[in-house]
Amino acid sequence: MSTHAKRERLLLADLLEAAGPEAPTLCEGWTARDLAAHVVVRERRPDAAGGTLVKQLASRLERVQHEFAEKPYEELIQLIRTGPPRFSPFALKQLDEAANVVEFYIHAEDVRRAQEDWSPRELDPVFSEVLWSRLERMARVMGRKAPVGVVLRRPDGRTAVAHRGAPVVTVTGEPSELLMYTFGRQDAANVDLEGDKAAITQLSETKALGL
Repeated sequence: MSTHAKRERLLLADLLEAAGPEAPTLCEGWTARDLAAHVVVRERRPDAAGGTLVKQLASRLERVQHEFAEKPYEELIQLIRTGPPRFSPFALKQLDEAANVVEFYIHAEDVRRAQEDWSPRELDPVFSEVLWSRLERMARVMGRKAPVGVVLRRPDGRTAVAHRGAPVVTVTGEPSELLMYTFGRQDAANVDLEGDKAAITQLSETKALGL
C-alpha cells in the first residue's frame, strides 16, 4: 500500500531529475545535486547524518555529503527513488511515514519554488490534514527561537501556537504553506501576517523559525 511518504519521495526524485543537477533550490548555497546528496546521505549514512544535530559530527557530515555529491547525478536520483537500504531505520514503513512526509514535501517545494516558472501545487484534503497534524506536533520546536509570539492559523480558523509571548504575530495560510514558513522558507511561503507592525518586522528580519 502506497504511503504519503512514498508518493512525496517519487515526486521529489522526478522534480530533481527534471530540474537538472545545477538547478537552484531554496536551500541557500545548494544546487539540486547538493539537495539530492543530502537526501541520500540522510537515509544511507546514519554515521554522518547526525551532523545536522550534533556539532561534533558536522565536519564528517559535510565531507560525506560532498563525496556523495561527486557521484553521477542519475545515480543519486535512483538511490532516492529506490529508498533506503534494509539496514536503515527509514526502511520501516511506519518510520518512513512519520519522518519523511514533511521532509520530502519541503524538499520537493525547495526544487519547485526555486524555478522561475513554478506554479502552486494543489493538494488533496487528506494530505493537507496529514501535513497539519505534523505541523501541530512540531510547531513549538520550530518556533522556539522566535523573538515574538507566533500563532499559526489555517483559513478555517484552527490554530497552533509556535511560540508563546507578546506581542503576537498570527501567520495565516494553508497547512502546506505554514510548513514552508516554519521551516525557514518564509520568502517562498504564501501566507498572511497579522499583528503589530514592529513585531512582524522583527520576526521577518530574524528568520528565527526553522531548524
